[in-house]
Amino acid sequence: MLSEGQFADGTYLLSVLDVIRVPRVGVGWLRKHALILRVDRAYGARKYRTQLKRRGRRCVCPEREDARQRRLALGSMGGRAPVCDRELYAGRSVIERLAGRLKNFHAIATRYEKRGRHFYAVVLVAYVLLWLPRRRDKARASSRSACACPSS
Repeated sequence: MLSEGQFADGTYLLSVLDVIRVPRVGVGWLRKHALILRVDRAYGARKYRTQLKRRGRRCVCPEREDARQRRLALGSMGGRAPVCDRELYAGRSVIERLAGRLKNFHAIATRYEKRGRHFYAVVLVAYVLLWLPRRRDKARASSRSACACPSS
């Protein structure tokens, strides 16, 4: 989903979740939604957590510092801190690194394309360019291990 740059990402949270299809391992239908979402601190607000909880999804996100301070200032009325599984949250680094690598492409970082479909096409081409060297390296590694040549 592509949105205007001046709008906050959180306004599109539910509509993005409706579009996502999660591949099932093995035989079966695609699942409509992920049960666990690893999101950054921007989505750690109570509003987003309740939206995700209503849809039966678990939010893995550390508590924001301002929310923590407010909760502690309220004392016993502030409630408990939201649970965050640190190991699951650490898996977000894969996506963050990919986003960083995409920003190396000038046309993506500056949103050079005017039309959304053209920008989407540039992003897809960048994904392919990032994916191809990894495929080539894996192919080389498997061809070397499959070689039956005697070593001298």
